Amino acid sequence: MSAPRKDLDTPASSRDVDAFLSQVASTPQRRPAGPRGRLIFAMDATASREPSWDRAASIQAAMFQETRDLGGLEVQLVHYGGFREFSASPWYASAEELLPRMTRVFCAAGLTQIARVLDHAKAEAGRGPVQALVFIGDCVEEDHDALAGRAGELGLLGVPVFVFQEGREPGAERVLRDIARLSGGAWCPLDTNSPQALKDLLSAVAVFAAGGRRALTDFGRKRGGAVLALTRQLER
Repeated sequence: MSAPRKDLDTPASSRDVDAFLSQVASTPQRRPAGPRGRLIFAMDATASREPSWDRAASIQAAMFQETRDLGGLEVQLVHYGGFREFSASPWYASAEELLPRMTRVFCAAGLTQIARVLDHAKAEAGRGPVQALVFIGDCVEEDHDALAGRAGELGLLGVPVFVFQEGREPGAERVLRDIARLSGGAWCPLDTNSPQALKDLLSAVAVFAAGGRRALTDFGRKRGGAVLALTRQLER
């Protein structure tokens, strides 16, 4: 029997955010071989996603800014949409490089390709350390077990998946929660009415990728708000 449907417009509660941040803090972090952490930033670019792209493009600079003093961050943009369209960018070390790539993306109707995102992350991890995969999406149209298996493989490789889900479609939520859990990452509902919360949460994952738990604790003390709740949990 399926779980009761939740209001698709319900924003992330403080409990959801705290739980997400707590999972970020407890995630084992694999240090990069070079000076920069590496983060794959993956988004669904199917037809309904244009507002999400606009929000992400407007806040992506924060990830680089917050990690600059930690040695920096390299981000690879991955997206899918349309009829089997799938794209992975080079690794970018600045917002100035990443933003033009994001603004060239056009959302088009199509089915989800989350399996390809996970397979791509596995292949990248085989070429060099990847500290985290961020995925932003709202639905799942693929086999649950197949996605769970891939997520488990990423967990063994030390690549946690941090999932931000727009809407609260119950079937998608079950699958996306499992992807996060089996990879050793975390799931969080995305409040589309609070771009500052998304900015802080994405920055927290970027800081974790670049500097580990200690850097994340320092970031929480500086930023306050939702991220500060994480540092309080770490200090207990």
